[in-house]
Amino acid sequence: MNPPSIATHSTSVQSAQSVVFIPESRVRDARPPARPPARRRPAARPRFRIDSPAAAVHDPGVQQLTAAQLKERAPQAAGAGDAGLEAAIDVQLASRVEKTTKGGKPYLELGFADATGSFALKAWSDSELFRQAGGWSGGEFLRLSGRWAQSQYGLEAARLTCRALDAAQRAAFLAGDPETRARQEHDWKTITGLCDTLRDPRLKLLCGRFLADCGDRFRRTAAARRNHHARRGGLVEHVAQMMRAADALCRVYPQLNRDLLLAGVLVHDCGKMWENGYPEEGFNQAVSLHGEMLGHIPLGIEVVNRLWRDLAATPEARDWPALDPASEDVRVHLLHLIGSHHGQHEFGSPVLPRTPEAFALHYLDNLDAKLEMASGAYATAAEVADGIYDRVFPLPAGLVRPLAACPGAPPPAAAAPPPPPAGAAQGDLFGRAASP
Repeated sequence: MNPPSIATHSTSVQSAQSVVFIPESRVRDARPPARPPARRRPAARPRFRIDSPAAAVHDPGVQQLTAAQLKERAPQAAGAGDAGLEAAIDVQLASRVEKTTKGGKPYLELGFADATGSFALKAWSDSELFRQAGGWSGGEFLRLSGRWAQSQYGLEAARLTCRALDAAQRAAFLAGDPETRARQEHDWKTITGLCDTLRDPRLKLLCGRFLADCGDRFRRTAAARRNHHARRGGLVEHVAQMMRAADALCRVYPQLNRDLLLAGVLVHDCGKMWENGYPEEGFNQAVSLHGEMLGHIPLGIEVVNRLWRDLAATPEARDWPALDPASEDVRVHLLHLIGSHHGQHEFGSPVLPRTPEAFALHYLDNLDAKLEMASGAYATAAEVADGIYDRVFPLPAGLVRPLAACPGAPPPAAAAPPPPPAGAAQGDLFGRAASP
């Protein structure tokens, strides 16, 4: 696919050196005078995902962890000190910002990233890290080793040492951790498999062309800059889970247009390839002019509209004029799903949901994002009382430990679709004409 007119500079976007780094949610311009009392963390934490063992140990006596594992396993303490977790992590420098304390002393705010996420550290002027980081420009591949702990400001490290990765270590780092790589490969197969089941030839052709033309870029895009699936390939994880949920929902609500809903889920966030994209190599989100100036919803509408127009002029579309519903209606309904999926004007949608599929997509999107946020919060939040956790932004309140399923309970039976209401023979529950 030739890129849309608003995205013709994709090469320059991919090679850009500027990066997005989201600092800690509570940034301070000076070292706090005192730390609040430490809050305990539970020995066993509720999980929504399978935990993976630590990667192979590279340094004797030091376990090698990913960013996600480090956030989950580092203990909650007043300071890193001897109470911290001894571990090493391979990272890429995502950002380096020079700042000054209220007392006039310089310090650095450093952002680091790997395949599983990102985190920030402050390098104070009297630290060895500050001296080393003085020569960094961004994009360096590093191994950080030290004693790690969590505070209200995020990860902290004591006795931190830092060295550059060699060529072999860099290649292994860029390949990503095995768990994330396997999960995203499985999710990609889910996406392509469900697209193959579409019956509407127009939507099936469009989805196939989108995956063929944009697949590589799509697979290295994050679903967000922070909060949920904010990692390389996170959009694939998000879309795959939404497509699974949409497929299941259509069995309970068979009146939904399954082809339209699945196609809409696939492309609803495709504009994020310019808003939350990654270069071909590395884990630092890039910043693009189009992503910043337009946002992913207008970009997504442009991408899909251009794809549709290009396909309509090909021999494969010669039978489209004879299809029912009309191709123009299909195109507009698909574009509406992109435009309305945030659900409200104040959340960035130019239009509100006006069809059943638009409501379904909006709530599936919100549900998957919220459950991903909850998963991260359970893994990192301090436990303020038995089974009660500190609030983690942007969740509206602190979480409570979820109720475990009864081990002796039988698995739930598949729900039967509801019977059609009286008079539904001429159409579905939404008043649409029945398919021939």
